[in-house]
Amino acid sequence: MRRLMRAALLVVFSLLFAGCGFDSPAPPPETGVTVKVLDVGQGDAVLIRTPEQTVLMDTSDTGQTEKLRAALRREGVRRIDKLIITHPHRDHIGGTATVFRACDVKAVYDNGQPTSTNVYRDYLKTIQKKEIPSWTLRDGDILDLGGGATLHVLSPTQEMVDERGMQNGRLNLNLNSIVARLQYGSFAMMLTGDAETPTEEGILARHAATDIRCQVLKAGHHGSKTASGSAFLRALGAGAVIISCGADNEYHCPHPSVLARYEKYEMDYYRTDRNGTVTVKTDGKTYTIEQERGQKNDAGAES
Repeated sequence: MRRLMRAALLVVFSLLFAGCGFDSPAPPPETGVTVKVLDVGQGDAVLIRTPEQTVLMDTSDTGQTEKLRAALRREGVRRIDKLIITHPHRDHIGGTATVFRACDVKAVYDNGQPTSTNVYRDYLKTIQKKEIPSWTLRDGDILDLGGGATLHVLSPTQEMVDERGMQNGRLNLNLNSIVARLQYGSFAMMLTGDAETPTEEGILARHAATDIRCQVLKAGHHGSKTASGSAFLRALGAGAVIISCGADNEYHCPHPSVLARYEKYEMDYYRTDRNGTVTVKTDGKTYTIEQERGQKNDAGAES
């Protein structure tokens, strides 16, 4: 009888920690907001947690799904209230199948920009099959993340999506990445997907300076030289920037010229290839930044 009881308890315990669960999960914050730029190689996955909601922005690349799964396990994430896909490039949408299998996704948001890849088609099919409510986001939309935290969408506009991200006669999906400003109290963090300089310039033209100021920036396009323009960095006034990139990636991200710009504007920078997952915690007044390994880069310091 005792053996049967122990076996039953083991079954119950394993069910409790199935899916995205983990033996010692990190609980959601009781107060404040936590943002984790997850170490998922050459891709993006940003986990936002408030006392009321769990939000995942992007899901890494198809070849990095185990890293994403492990990160969600460590955080004890079983439910995602809002899944936001900034744009349909594989290194941002590639892990959606893993997320849909492992977690209870309550709502999906994207920029409405279609593409012809199998990953994108499977993403749409799963949303339909699971009957998950889905919406497109446009400049001016505001999402309530609970606990006083909000996400203010700054790009793309409907006109930009109608133009399909064409640049010099070529399709550039990065231009229509969702760009949003996370606001909690007096703290703000800019989340940029793969937005490039033309997108940044459009945001500067459409929005007042007070709408874009922030303390922390998630670097656009993995620190590529096509993003993080001087005018944009100057307008943001951020003191820190977090770069999501893979070790020794073939795209040479982050680009040395971009790192030089961060240093010019006195921005401490963190990079997931060297620092692992980077965590921002805020109480709405102050904030801290923690990394798994290494140290921040400031004034050219080595990590």
